[in-house]
Amino acid sequence: MLLPYFEPNRIEAGCDEAGRGCLAGAVFAAAVILPADFSNDILNDSKQLSEKKRYELRPVIEKAAIAWAVGTVTPEEIDKINILNASFLAMHRAIANLKVKPEHLLIDGNRFTPYKEIQHTTVIKGDGKYMSIAAASVLAKTYRDDYMKELALLYPDYGWTANKGYPTKAHREAIRRVGITPYHRKTFTLLPEQLTLDL
Repeated sequence: MLLPYFEPNRIEAGCDEAGRGCLAGAVFAAAVILPADFSNDILNDSKQLSEKKRYELRPVIEKAAIAWAVGTVTPEEIDKINILNASFLAMHRAIANLKVKPEHLLIDGNRFTPYKEIQHTTVIKGDGKYMSIAAASVLAKTYRDDYMKELALLYPDYGWTANKGYPTKAHREAIRRVGITPYHRKTFTLLPEQLTLDL
Protein backbone atom coordinates (compact mmCIF):
# COMPACT_ATOMS: atom_id res chain seq x y z
CA MET A 1 0.00 0.00 0.00
CA LEU A 2 1.50 3.31 -1.09
CA LEU A 3 1.77 6.09 1.48
CA PRO A 4 0.03 9.41 0.70
CA TYR A 5 2.86 11.64 2.01
CA PHE A 6 6.10 11.71 3.98
CA GLU A 7 5.01 14.52 6.29
CA PRO A 8 1.44 15.84 6.74
CA ASN A 9 0.43 19.45 6.13
CA ARG A 10 3.25 20.24 3.72
CA ILE A 11 3.17 20.80 -0.03
CA GLU A 12 5.22 17.79 -1.09
CA ALA A 13 6.44 16.96 -4.58
CA GLY A 14 7.47 13.44 -5.52
CA CYS A 15 10.26 13.19 -8.11
CA ASP A 16 11.50 10.33 -10.27
CA GLU A 17 13.40 9.83 -13.51
CA ALA A 18 13.23 7.50 -16.50
CA GLY A 19 15.85 6.46 -19.02
CA ARG A 20 18.94 6.55 -16.85
CA GLY A 21 20.22 3.20 -18.09
CA CYS A 22 19.54 3.79 -21.78
CA LEU A 23 22.16 3.97 -24.51
CA ALA A 24 20.21 6.59 -26.46
CA GLY A 25 17.86 9.48 -25.92
CA ALA A 26 17.29 12.10 -23.26
CA VAL A 27 16.74 11.32 -19.61
CA PHE A 28 13.31 12.43 -18.37
CA ALA A 29 12.12 13.31 -14.89
CA ALA A 30 8.78 14.29 -13.43
CA ALA A 31 7.69 16.13 -10.31
CA VAL A 32 4.16 15.65 -8.98
CA ILE A 33 2.27 17.29 -6.12
CA LEU A 34 -0.78 15.23 -5.22
CA PRO A 35 -3.60 16.21 -2.87
CA ALA A 36 -3.32 14.55 0.57
CA ASP A 37 -6.52 12.59 -0.02
CA PHE A 38 -5.51 11.21 -3.43
CA SER A 39 -5.96 7.47 -3.79
CA ASN A 40 -5.76 5.05 -6.67
CA ASP A 41 -5.81 1.25 -6.50
CA ILE A 42 -3.70 0.78 -9.62
CA LEU A 43 -0.93 3.33 -8.98
CA ASN A 44 2.46 1.76 -8.29
CA ASP A 45 6.10 1.97 -9.33
CA SER A 46 5.89 2.34 -13.12
CA LYS A 47 8.19 -0.67 -13.58
CA GLN A 48 5.53 -2.83 -11.90
CA LEU A 49 2.81 -1.66 -14.28
CA SER A 50 2.01 -2.69 -17.84
CA GLU A 51 2.42 -0.09 -20.56
CA LYS A 52 -1.39 -0.01 -20.92
CA LYS A 53 -1.84 0.72 -17.19
CA ARG A 54 0.79 3.47 -17.25
CA TYR A 55 -0.97 5.27 -20.09
CA GLU A 56 -4.34 4.84 -18.37
CA LEU A 57 -2.92 6.39 -15.21
CA ARG A 58 -1.26 9.39 -16.84
CA PRO A 59 -4.43 11.49 -17.43
CA VAL A 60 -5.77 10.45 -14.01
CA ILE A 61 -2.59 11.75 -12.34
CA GLU A 62 -2.50 14.94 -14.41
CA LYS A 63 -6.14 15.74 -13.66
CA ALA A 64 -5.91 15.01 -9.92
CA ALA A 65 -2.51 16.60 -9.25
CA ILE A 66 -2.22 19.99 -7.61
CA ALA A 67 0.73 20.48 -9.97
CA TRP A 68 2.90 18.32 -12.22
CA ALA A 69 5.77 18.91 -14.63
CA VAL A 70 8.31 17.04 -16.73
CA GLY A 71 11.97 17.95 -17.27
CA THR A 72 14.50 16.56 -19.75
CA VAL A 73 18.26 16.51 -20.26
CA THR A 74 19.62 15.85 -23.76
CA PRO A 75 22.13 13.15 -24.74
CA GLU A 76 24.71 15.90 -25.39
CA GLU A 77 24.23 17.25 -21.87
CA ILE A 78 24.44 13.73 -20.43
CA ASP A 79 27.79 13.23 -22.15
CA LYS A 80 29.07 16.50 -20.64
CA ILE A 81 27.92 16.14 -17.03
CA ASN A 82 27.40 12.33 -16.65
CA ILE A 83 24.12 10.48 -16.20
CA LEU A 84 23.86 10.86 -12.42
CA ASN A 85 24.13 14.65 -12.60
CA ALA A 86 21.85 14.64 -15.65
CA SER A 87 19.19 12.76 -13.67
CA PHE A 88 19.36 15.37 -10.91
CA LEU A 89 19.23 18.19 -13.48
CA ALA A 90 16.16 16.68 -15.14
CA MET A 91 14.46 16.60 -11.73
CA HIS A 92 15.50 20.21 -11.09
CA ARG A 93 13.99 21.25 -14.41
CA ALA A 94 10.74 19.44 -13.60
CA ILE A 95 10.58 21.09 -10.15
CA ALA A 96 11.26 24.51 -11.70
CA ASN A 97 8.28 24.01 -14.05
CA LEU A 98 5.79 23.25 -11.27
CA LYS A 99 3.01 25.86 -11.09
CA VAL A 100 2.88 25.44 -7.29
CA LYS A 101 6.08 25.72 -5.26
CA PRO A 102 6.66 22.67 -3.07
CA GLU A 103 7.81 22.93 0.54
CA HIS A 104 9.42 19.50 0.51
CA LEU A 105 10.76 17.14 -2.16
CA LEU A 106 10.52 13.36 -2.04
CA ILE A 107 13.24 11.93 -4.29
CA ASP A 108 13.40 8.36 -5.55
CA GLY A 109 16.86 6.96 -4.84
CA ASN A 110 19.62 7.57 -2.33
CA ARG A 111 21.29 10.72 -3.70
CA PHE A 112 20.20 14.15 -4.87
CA THR A 113 21.66 17.58 -5.46
CA PRO A 114 19.68 20.08 -3.34
CA TYR A 115 17.28 22.29 -5.28
CA LYS A 116 17.46 25.91 -4.14
CA GLU A 117 16.24 26.26 -0.55
CA ILE A 118 13.67 23.44 -0.68
CA GLN A 119 14.21 20.59 1.78
CA HIS A 120 14.37 17.09 0.34
CA THR A 121 14.28 13.48 1.48
CA THR A 122 15.72 10.63 -0.59
CA VAL A 123 13.85 7.32 -0.47
CA ILE A 124 15.37 4.11 -1.83
CA LYS A 125 12.73 2.40 -4.02
CA GLY A 126 10.48 5.33 -3.20
CA ASP A 127 8.39 4.74 -6.33
CA GLY A 128 7.04 1.64 -4.59
CA LYS A 129 6.46 3.44 -1.27
CA TYR A 130 4.95 6.91 -1.89
CA MET A 131 2.11 7.92 -4.18
CA SER A 132 3.71 11.13 -5.38
CA ILE A 133 6.94 9.38 -6.40
CA ALA A 134 4.98 6.57 -8.09
CA ALA A 135 2.95 9.19 -9.97
CA ALA A 136 6.17 10.92 -11.04
CA SER A 137 7.59 7.60 -12.22
CA VAL A 138 4.51 7.03 -14.41
CA LEU A 139 4.71 10.48 -16.00
CA ALA A 140 8.48 10.32 -16.56
CA LYS A 141 8.24 6.86 -18.11
CA THR A 142 5.27 7.55 -20.40
CA TYR A 143 6.58 10.89 -21.67
CA ARG A 144 9.98 9.37 -22.32
CA ASP A 145 8.40 6.41 -24.13
CA ASP A 146 6.46 8.82 -26.36
CA TYR A 147 9.72 10.63 -27.16
CA MET A 148 11.53 7.38 -28.03
CA LYS A 149 8.64 6.25 -30.26
CA GLU A 150 8.97 9.53 -32.18
CA LEU A 151 12.73 9.02 -32.56
CA ALA A 152 12.07 5.46 -33.74
CA LEU A 153 10.27 6.89 -36.77
CA LEU A 154 13.46 8.76 -37.72
CA TYR A 155 15.80 5.87 -36.87
CA PRO A 156 13.89 2.61 -37.42
CA ASP A 157 16.96 0.32 -37.34
CA TYR A 158 17.35 0.28 -33.54
CA GLY A 159 14.01 -1.10 -32.39
CA TRP A 160 13.37 1.88 -30.11
CA THR A 161 9.60 1.37 -30.27
CA ALA A 162 10.19 -1.85 -28.33
CA ASN A 163 13.41 -1.26 -26.35
CA LYS A 164 13.05 2.52 -25.77
CA GLY A 165 16.83 2.93 -26.08
CA TYR A 166 17.80 0.38 -23.43
CA PRO A 167 20.80 -1.88 -24.12
CA THR A 168 19.00 -4.89 -25.56
CA LYS A 169 20.73 -7.39 -27.81
CA ALA A 170 18.81 -6.08 -30.85
CA HIS A 171 19.77 -2.48 -30.06
CA ARG A 172 23.45 -3.33 -29.74
CA GLU A 173 23.42 -5.43 -32.90
CA ALA A 174 21.94 -2.45 -34.78
CA ILE A 175 24.73 -0.19 -33.46
CA ARG A 176 27.26 -2.74 -34.64
CA ARG A 177 25.56 -2.98 -38.04
CA VAL A 178 24.75 0.65 -38.89
CA GLY A 179 26.66 2.75 -36.33
CA ILE A 180 25.29 5.38 -33.98
CA THR A 181 22.86 8.28 -34.25
CA PRO A 182 23.11 11.84 -32.90
CA TYR A 183 20.88 10.63 -30.05
CA HIS A 184 23.26 7.97 -28.73
CA ARG A 185 25.13 8.72 -25.50
CA LYS A 186 28.72 8.63 -26.63
CA THR A 187 30.17 8.34 -23.11
CA PHE A 188 28.23 5.09 -22.51
CA THR A 189 29.52 1.62 -23.33
CA LEU A 190 27.50 1.21 -26.48
CA LEU A 191 29.19 -2.05 -27.43
CA PRO A 192 31.15 -4.51 -25.26
CA GLU A 193 34.10 -4.30 -27.66
CA GLN A 194 33.98 -0.50 -27.65
CA LEU A 195 37.50 -0.07 -26.28
CA THR A 196 38.89 -1.38 -29.56
CA LEU A 197 36.20 0.03 -31.85
CA ASP A 198 36.35 3.54 -33.24
CA LEU A 199 32.83 4.93 -32.99
